[in-house]
Amino acid sequence: MGFLTKMACVLLLALPAYAQQRYITVASTTSTEQSGFFRHLLPIFEKKTGIQVRVVALGTGQALDMGKRGDADVALVHDEVAEKRLLAEGFFVERREVMYNDFIIVGPKSDPARAGGRDAVAALITIAEKRAPFASRGDRSGTHAAELRLWKEAGIDPSQARGSWYRETGSGMGPTLNTASGMDAYALTDRGTWLSFKNRGELGIVVQGDKRLFNPYGAMLVNPAKHRHVKKAEGMAFIHWLTSAEGQRAIAAFKIDGEQVFFPKE
Repeated sequence: MGFLTKMACVLLLALPAYAQQRYITVASTTSTEQSGFFRHLLPIFEKKTGIQVRVVALGTGQALDMGKRGDADVALVHDEVAEKRLLAEGFFVERREVMYNDFIIVGPKSDPARAGGRDAVAALITIAEKRAPFASRGDRSGTHAAELRLWKEAGIDPSQARGSWYRETGSGMGPTLNTASGMDAYALTDRGTWLSFKNRGELGIVVQGDKRLFNPYGAMLVNPAKHRHVKKAEGMAFIHWLTSAEGQRAIAAFKIDGEQVFFPKE
């Protein structure tokens, strides 16, 4: 066998391996990672397209920063206000609504602050008045941003109580729930992480059903005009699949203990 023939054989054998190396980096949230959502979803997408998805799970603020720097191809996050601002500023393009779930306020099952009900703002006012322990992520995540909007609507600046009844963990949702469980504190959490959280102790759901707790997720492509290495074709393939009929069915099929975690976009 001649040299050129040998080289041709080597290249042909290498082609399948090369094809398998197609991948994108997705900056996403701890809620999608910790709930097990990606473990359910990504094998379906990868089998269909051959595109591997490497997820970096951070708070939404950090995930968006990662995209702004060009260190990811796609962001899948849940802070609609920040997403639309960065879209307008040209850091991202092609934003699509993907799915939604909701936030809940959890706390001791005995509800010592008597904060329970359907009104999240009234609950926070009561918690502050009673100086009941509250654990906050404090990490610029989408959940933290939602919490701060609720405190603002309540007319309360929780930073004034930092270190007393208001505790910032500076970490993800799971560790923050661990903190809340350990100190019998209240906390705002996404429902997906709560459903997968096992160390609940005496914690239970205190507030749910308020329309202000609506939690939408969006996907955006990092702007390839700013970062030429962004994998536009593969990134858009992922976004289009998420919003396709097949992708939406896969999202709806993800359940924890029989309970649906995320709902297809409206």
